[in-house]
Amino acid sequence: MSRIGKNPVTVPAGITLTQNGQKVSVKGAKGTLEFTMPSAVAGKLDGDQFVITPVDMSKESRSMWGMSRTMIANLIEGVTNGYTKNLELRGVGYRAQMKGKTLSLQLGLSHDVNYDAPEGITIAVPKATEINVSGINKQMVGQVAAEIRSYRKPEPYKGKGIRYVGEFVRQKEGKKK
Repeated sequence: MSRIGKNPVTVPAGITLTQNGQKVSVKGAKGTLEFTMPSAVAGKLDGDQFVITPVDMSKESRSMWGMSRTMIANLIEGVTNGYTKNLELRGVGYRAQMKGKTLSLQLGLSHDVNYDAPEGITIAVPKATEINVSGINKQMVGQVAAEIRSYRKPEPYKGKGIRYVGEFVRQKEGKKK
């Protein structure tokens, strides 16, 4: 029994959840998202509860059960509140600024790194050392934040680089004379 999958997903007021075969569409105040459930699971809308059940008790059905429930819960959360990832830049001369829809990063390289925000993702720079990535699709928000972080990952000797807010980077001891 999947502990996550057996819990029904509550559809709050103001959210429209429609099912067409295996395709689930969620519409809310922030936009519309879709998810195609695997054929190993089935879903059914009961009033304000969306219940997901496995087709059979095979290993594939049981593994897709909890994942499908979580994906639909993430769609509802995304169209209701949205998702945000916060990054911080640490290092002398490390700066970020927005130029239209392009994020321009100065990361100690010989050139500026430019990153174009994909459709549906909003990038904001409240301070020169902070970057906020937000949107309604949890996967896209995390992917964009990871791509920005990959330009200069935090290094373990001085801690310079781009890191998530609250991320702990263990410092190594340097060379001894």
